[in-house]
Amino acid sequence: MPKTQVKQSLFQFYPHNLIWLGLSVLAIIIDQWTKWIASTHLTYADPVPVLPFLNWTLLHNYGAAFSFLSDAGGWQHYLFTGLAGIVSIIFVFWLLRMPKHNIILPAAIALILGGALGNLIDRMTLGYVVDFIHVYYQNHNFPAFNIADSAITLGTILLLIDTFFLEKKRIQRAEAKHD
Repeated sequence: MPKTQVKQSLFQFYPHNLIWLGLSVLAIIIDQWTKWIASTHLTYADPVPVLPFLNWTLLHNYGAAFSFLSDAGGWQHYLFTGLAGIVSIIFVFWLLRMPKHNIILPAAIALILGGALGNLIDRMTLGYVVDFIHVYYQNHNFPAFNIADSAITLGTILLLIDTFFLEKKRIQRAEAKHD
């Protein structure tokens, strides 16, 4: 393939993929809205029972997922902010170049992107991530999380489903077209 064709294909975007960016924006809006509600209506670290296994508990996470490195001294803020920014840029370009027939993969990327940007907004504006969903069973507590974390988790599950079950079918279809 000539070099000019390679350059063109690297920057080939498909307008139909803007809907996936819309899903990312929706995830960000819901995440930020629910974090605002939690921050304005809950008292820090004071659980509000919702169900026998669920509390609303406002917490601030200075680390990564599940408070990983939260007590590392501050450098982790810059690491996680930079990492989220770089991954988000890559995901936007990947998402915009996605072929039209894919559904699960772009949905996965859009959810991960929306969740990453939702938490990035918190890190950049507050210096921490607002968590408020606290799931537990008897004395076993799952670390508090938020809607952005849920979007990232759901997106990761969809990405794994796509990778392990759907990628093979796409390859077989592509090979069948070329035969």
